[in-house]
Amino acid sequence: MTLIDKEPVQRVEKILKEFNTNSEVIVLKSSARTALEAAKSLNCEVGAIVKSLLFKTEQNFTLCLVSGDKKASLNKIKKILNMKDISMASADDVKNVTGFTIGGVSPIGHLKKIEILIDLSLERFDELFAAAGHPNCIFKISFEDLSKITNGSIRELVE
Repeated sequence: MTLIDKEPVQRVEKILKEFNTNSEVIVLKSSARTALEAAKSLNCEVGAIVKSLLFKTEQNFTLCLVSGDKKASLNKIKKILNMKDISMASADDVKNVTGFTIGGVSPIGHLKKIEILIDLSLERFDELFAAAGHPNCIFKISFEDLSKITNGSIRELVE
């Protein structure tokens, strides 16, 4: 079985193909578990890597898509969501809610419906790269298409 045959990667690929038949999952020879590793593997700027960060709110979860060279601001996210109690989701929560393990969390193809916030700083790149369900699988997408495919709300999320 190749990485492309794994169920989480298949889930991502199905949504990508439905969105744009030319989209594809790219399997890397080296890991893209972190933004820095992904940028080295792809020979691109760290900022062009989309970090998918799952936050646990008082009753739910929110996925924040943030540039690889930025840090998510809990205070800004709290204000946007109008909530006092927000924290990073545990590895178990990430797996149960998204269906992906940390390092391979994709902006699309989640097991449960999640609110998605997209940081405005990603807009500065013509091409973005996001995880596709496994630490060695990614897909390339424009900021505009990322916004469309995720139905995410574009906000200022970083410090």
